[in-house]
Amino acid sequence: MRGSAARTLERLKQERIIAVVRTANAECIPEVVAALTAGGIRCLEVTMTVPNAVDAIAEACKGGGDLVIGAGTVLCQDAAEECIAAGAQFLVSPICAPAVMQLAHRRGTVIIPGALTPNEIWYAWNCGADMVKVFPASRMGPAYIADVLAPLRDVLLLPTGGITDENAAEYLAAGAAAVCAGSWLIDSEAIRRGSFDVLEDKARRIVRAVSGI
Repeated sequence: MRGSAARTLERLKQERIIAVVRTANAECIPEVVAALTAGGIRCLEVTMTVPNAVDAIAEACKGGGDLVIGAGTVLCQDAAEECIAAGAQFLVSPICAPAVMQLAHRRGTVIIPGALTPNEIWYAWNCGADMVKVFPASRMGPAYIADVLAPLRDVLLLPTGGITDENAAEYLAAGAAAVCAGSWLIDSEAIRRGSFDVLEDKARRIVRAVSGI
């Protein structure tokens, strides 16, 4: 694996939690990032569904420190190029797009395509995925992760969808390399109220929940 990508992948595995930042506007993202990091989360994925997402990624990357910032919902090469140029250290997609994966490899960026069935997961892994996003994990549960890894033991799986402080540890115990926490953690109602302390509290809770895994 590429040097910088190998370091990023190792951080994702060490931190074990990726916060999926999906908001109705980009203006609140600095406050969201501050709340999550105060709660102990160091890996964040800003999705391309956020208005002006590339600018938001660039702004988040300016925070420096030990944060690992990535881009989510990356569907095409043009979007991937823009995100990498903005500073994204990893790219996540709900699908397996070989052209995007090849671009990420050339640019030394971690690539995490999406899949669900064992066949899709194996295909993504053999196309060069650094991890495979299992989505929607909420439809399958932690036992599904263990079942898939029984024959595909070398694949690094990243369950996404429905992850909370109550089940994150179960997914990791089942063998997931890390988990993505989205709508539960990035509480849209709390953001609307300006109650970013809610996000910080949830971040602390999920970090604490996986600390013994």
